[in-house]
Amino acid sequence: MDSVRRRSKVWLHFCKHNEISAKCNICGKIVSSIGGCTSNMMKHLRLHGVEINVCPVFDALRRPSSAASSSGSDPQPGTAVTALKSESDNLRPEIANVSQAGDDSTTLRCAAEPIVTPFTIAARGKMSAQQKEECHRKVTAHIVKRLHPFSEVESPTFRDMVKTLNPKYTPPSRDYLSNTLIPSWYKAEKSNIITELSEVSAVALTCDGWSSITQDHYLTITAHYIEEGKMQQKVLKTKAVYKAQTGCVVAEEISDVLSEFGISDKIVAVTVDNAANMDVAIKRLRFVKLCCFAHTLNLAAQSLYSLNSVSQWVAKVRTIVVWMKRCSMAKVVLGEKQQLLQLPRHSLILDVRTRWNSLYLMLERFTEQYPAIQAASLDQRLRKNMDRDRLARLTEEDFRKAEDFINLMKVLYTSTLCVSSEKSPTCGQILPILKKLEAHLAVNEGDTVFVSNLKKQVWANLSKRYQNDEIRNFLQVATALDPRFKHKLDDGIGTVDTIWDQIQRNLIEQSTEEDGGADVDTMQSESEDEQESQQPPCKLPKKTPLEELFAEEEAQNIVSQQSSMSIKKQVERELQMYQEVPPVLMSEDPAAWWWNQQKTYPLLSNFAFSYLCVQASSTPSERVFSTAGDAICPERSRILPEKADMIIFLNKNCF
Repeated sequence: MDSVRRRSKVWLHFCKHNEISAKCNICGKIVSSIGGCTSNMMKHLRLHGVEINVCPVFDALRRPSSAASSSGSDPQPGTAVTALKSESDNLRPEIANVSQAGDDSTTLRCAAEPIVTPFTIAARGKMSAQQKEECHRKVTAHIVKRLHPFSEVESPTFRDMVKTLNPKYTPPSRDYLSNTLIPSWYKAEKSNIITELSEVSAVALTCDGWSSITQDHYLTITAHYIEEGKMQQKVLKTKAVYKAQTGCVVAEEISDVLSEFGISDKIVAVTVDNAANMDVAIKRLRFVKLCCFAHTLNLAAQSLYSLNSVSQWVAKVRTIVVWMKRCSMAKVVLGEKQQLLQLPRHSLILDVRTRWNSLYLMLERFTEQYPAIQAASLDQRLRKNMDRDRLARLTEEDFRKAEDFINLMKVLYTSTLCVSSEKSPTCGQILPILKKLEAHLAVNEGDTVFVSNLKKQVWANLSKRYQNDEIRNFLQVATALDPRFKHKLDDGIGTVDTIWDQIQRNLIEQSTEEDGGADVDTMQSESEDEQESQQPPCKLPKKTPLEELFAEEEAQNIVSQQSSMSIKKQVERELQMYQEVPPVLMSEDPAAWWWNQQKTYPLLSNFAFSYLCVQASSTPSERVFSTAGDAICPERSRILPEKADMIIFLNKNCF
């Protein structure tokens, strides 16, 4: 019999192997337990999803699941504010209720004076459990929101500030914050998102990969869906991948994340960049793959660098911009000229080929500040240095080229901004924007050779995109279901009748699957019952043996046909009503419009949500890189990938 009494709950999952080790009851692995230490066993249990010391600090933030909320029990308050009681309530001495009728002052004095003991004094000086948990939540939120290092909670200045604000509160240690509070908050918020995703029927994804400052490769996945007429976005995972980024590996990683959140069967489409491994991954998963439209526009704009007429002319502008940004006196002189000419106090922009629209932004800013740049170049404080460095001087023809370039490329820049929005549906914008760009980039008789070359180069790159029949049909349906652009189908985007017929077939098929073939035309059945009740009963013909043998199958076929006819009529009616409604303004939100029209279009609205949630660009996942770059900065380069994932997850989903 073991002489040591094992009190830790960790021994419920382990059995003693020898004096210095224990055996896991789940996987059978031998774990060290020298001197009765249980830390190694607790860390091992976390690999199996088992937590021994559960942190209750963030339990108040958990939302009840759909099953729990439907059971009728009243949920606990879910906000952190309700969990915090007023500190003054704990500091006030309790006064006994005294009857107003009594005039005995001695009785009043005795009832008002509490018994003071060392225990009551100590109790008054402590914070309640609710107050301490609320303070822990606020400190954790401060660290996560501002992406501060965990060591800040142990810095003398931070602790001195907290002590000044509330002498009774002691901030959590760095280890407790990193290993207990943040994981507890992450689990609570992850549970909330899983519950929320379980209540939606259609989810779209964006995926992209990036490398941190420590050369670790991460895969970021974001989910998009419509809830109560609003676009919702959640960062599901920022996962470190230590394998070669082949299409098979990426597909496996995406599949694991979808299974983890329970949305494998709800994916409508995935928006990714034009990388080959992403193309292979989405094909293996058998999802609809949509190329990032913003990335496509950027590739078309970058193709202009290959034109000699553009590269040589842009090199002159770039040389001046680089010189002005390197010279400290140039900033002073340029500021003086801007003030004198009443121009905006803007700095010059240098183009970077990897940044979207950077060439357009550089030339736009250069054209805006060109009078100030000319005046600064004539200033004696800069002229000698500019002559010494032999900077190329721009001619009037160069300036006209810059103006022509800006007028031409502004449409591409505006289009990129339109499809990069995360708060409104963007998938239905792709084909109308392409049609507008085709007309804008058409060569006219009055165009100069420079402008015509620009138009030909950009449209030659864009015209190759979105030619796949499956993707084209998907985008046509998305355009038709966007109430802002449904009239654009007449502009040559597609055959109008074919698109509406496809929507009708898909909607009938989806509605029939959801109803399970059980939706029968109620009015038709009631009228038939009335006719049968009025007619005298007649003798039914005797069934043949073959009819008796397949009676059940024949009845199911009849019900299915009646259901299909009923749904077909409803779909035709909703589509006809929707086509007759005039298009809405561009400022309106299509998701909110369909949400408000659910009673008018009960079948068509749910069908539209499955297309409106699809993103036209992968910018949501790419925007996570900025947050991730701040989380994994040079000062925090040793942070574990698991902790980085938790911080990014909470930072993007909780604020």
